[in-house]
Amino acid sequence: MTDRPTGQNDIDLLHGDRSVEEDHRRLARILEEFRTGFDTLRNIGPCVTFFGSARFGEEHRYYQLARTTAARFGEAGFAIMTGGGPGVMEAANRGATDAGAQSIGCAIELPNEQRTNRYIDHVIEFRHFYARKVMLVRYSQAFVLMPGGFGTLDEVFETATLIQTGTILGFPMVLMGVEFWEPITHFVTESMIREATIDPEDRDLFFATDDPDEAVRRVIARLSG
Repeated sequence: MTDRPTGQNDIDLLHGDRSVEEDHRRLARILEEFRTGFDTLRNIGPCVTFFGSARFGEEHRYYQLARTTAARFGEAGFAIMTGGGPGVMEAANRGATDAGAQSIGCAIELPNEQRTNRYIDHVIEFRHFYARKVMLVRYSQAFVLMPGGFGTLDEVFETATLIQTGTILGFPMVLMGVEFWEPITHFVTESMIREATIDPEDRDLFFATDDPDEAVRRVIARLSG
């Protein structure tokens, strides 16, 4: 079967009926993605995953913050993993390269945005978002979440849900870009807690800072605890 256009694999999976034979072929492709991810990433060691917008150029303050923070984590002995694209992802992979740390990209094509950046030592290509997400969580010990769009927000709340439900344990989440995240942290700590849709202790699932050294210290302290 020929490769699908960008995004077509998930579209085909989620919309409409398909024959049993076609579903079985799709299942084989999905299993191959998981196998490749497991085989490639199983020995990377301690790792921090960075998420954020693909739209920031290297002159942007958030690009520079991601690059510096990734370098600090690299110097502390962590591999750096991203979605492999431009913007924050490139900045984090570049910071890993600056520090001589492993730089990993779990790439997926997105219309008008995605290209694999040039600061990656190991790249894994995914056709399905959920297979990629499993790798980004399974082989990471912490998330650094920079300002971003819907995909970044999805990662924030999906990861918070996994921690809240005990699916992943002792997993630090760092929100960097305090000004950007303030409306969301306010919503979580005020509206959600006020209405009792989450527990007060759930506010501790993440912390916000613009200090790369503080981010590294607090992640190491959380992992050590």
